[in-house]
Amino acid sequence: MSGIDIKPDAQGKVRDLYDLGDKLLLVASDRISAFDYILEDEIPYKGQVLTQLSCFWFELLDGVIENHLISADVKDLPEQFKPYEDYLRGRFMLVKKADMFPVECIVRGYLAGSGLKEYEREGTVCGIELPQGLVNSSKLETPIFTPSTKAEIGDHDENISFERTAELIGDEAAAALRDLSIKVYSTARDHAAAQGIIIADTKFEFGRVDGKIILGDEVLTPDSSRFWAVDTYAEGQEQPSFDKQFVRNWLNDNWDRTGNPPRLPQDVIEKTSEKYIQAYERITGRTFEK
Repeated sequence: MSGIDIKPDAQGKVRDLYDLGDKLLLVASDRISAFDYILEDEIPYKGQVLTQLSCFWFELLDGVIENHLISADVKDLPEQFKPYEDYLRGRFMLVKKADMFPVECIVRGYLAGSGLKEYEREGTVCGIELPQGLVNSSKLETPIFTPSTKAEIGDHDENISFERTAELIGDEAAAALRDLSIKVYSTARDHAAAQGIIIADTKFEFGRVDGKIILGDEVLTPDSSRFWAVDTYAEGQEQPSFDKQFVRNWLNDNWDRTGNPPRLPQDVIEKTSEKYIQAYERITGRTFEK
């Protein structure tokens, strides 16, 4: 449920977007999606974690790449949103309007998820040939750039080659996004490792403002990344992760994927909320304020 009585101009699985003319207001709800469905139950504090973790990374990455953030301070809220200050605190970003590229910029540092499945079939990930003998959760020798299309709600993103990316946005832009994605990932990976967190893979979105490429959307959150704990990491098996894993696991055990997903039990909701908060606290070294 949104805590605002103003209809958004656009709505994603998690975010509500308000067009303010020369800028945008992005509001992260507590909605959660799984298997391309937006679930009926929400995860407490999830939107605040996503927003505050993104703001942390935008600050840390300052000097590596510019970003779209103008303010996340309630004193900068436009007048019509002031009545909703209590709900919005910690879960909104006032951002620059950017001309966003129509690709998701995925960087993989470890073999997991759909990349693992393709590797087991083909020996490749998104068409990139990898060494033989890798297993579930193997660390890759160097991070790889594996872009995808941006899907509409209910559709699947489609992995595309670098060549296809270049066809969509041009050779120069494709090369720039690849290099920036690897650079941002590597910077974040090194910080997270020092905090005891492995960033196995992540997704970035970039846009242009006044001709300059900037980092947009959310960045390096449990919704856009696969976070593992360094102290429990073991190659050759699935890793516990700081995201919606409890939700996916419960749905896999209790739903046959026909009809709408069932309601989540309270303990799954609470454990998922705890995981999101743990990710924030481990990565930032700060106490999460609810």
